[in-house]
Amino acid sequence: MEYRRITNIQDPLFQKMHQLMQDVFPPEEVLEFELWAEPLEDPGIHVYVAVHNGDVVGATEYRYYEDFNVAMTDFTIIGQAGLGIGPFLAEKRAEDLKAMASANGKELYGMFAEIYDPYRVEYHEFGGVKPMNPYVRREVLAHLGYKRLDFPYVHPSWNNDAEAVTGLDLCFLPMAEGITELNTELIVAFLRRYYSVLPNKPASWQTMIEELETKDKVALLPI
Repeated sequence: MEYRRITNIQDPLFQKMHQLMQDVFPPEEVLEFELWAEPLEDPGIHVYVAVHNGDVVGATEYRYYEDFNVAMTDFTIIGQAGLGIGPFLAEKRAEDLKAMASANGKELYGMFAEIYDPYRVEYHEFGGVKPMNPYVRREVLAHLGYKRLDFPYVHPSWNNDAEAVTGLDLCFLPMAEGITELNTELIVAFLRRYYSVLPNKPASWQTMIEELETKDKVALLPI
């Protein structure tokens, strides 16, 4: 299996990746094809695919923020069962992020991720791919060490239509033992930076940010 970076929408592998995204994610979670042109060319956004026998069987997107010394996993897609795609992507991503943090003179503090909560929202099939089952994914991420940030989370739809997307938790994977809470300043700064690309944010997102700013810290809880 190959770990290949995508940097252009004209790359045939990107066309296969985008179709895979449409197969497994809800429509509001998938950025339109043409709108990927700028993000893919951004050196700070890392989009990789797992290629097996010429086909894109998995993908992951992530970024590292040097000033925050944290990462964000935008998404991970496992297109087939039985190929070890999940562990392959996780291992390659971790190696890459460790190298980026090291080049920044630091050890990675941790990684954010938005994780579906199937216990609160209508079940989503994710293309019928069993490893993408939200119950399975949630338990796998819990075993990896992800924790849920203790506040009601919404995020702007990637359709940029000012609609709020619910049913997810903002989670964090600490890289060191003993981290049980995060400074709210870090959370707010990260969210503002991450969603700066979407000018049309829902009022509920703004309210969430304002409520966070009244606190000093947010607890990390089991998921």
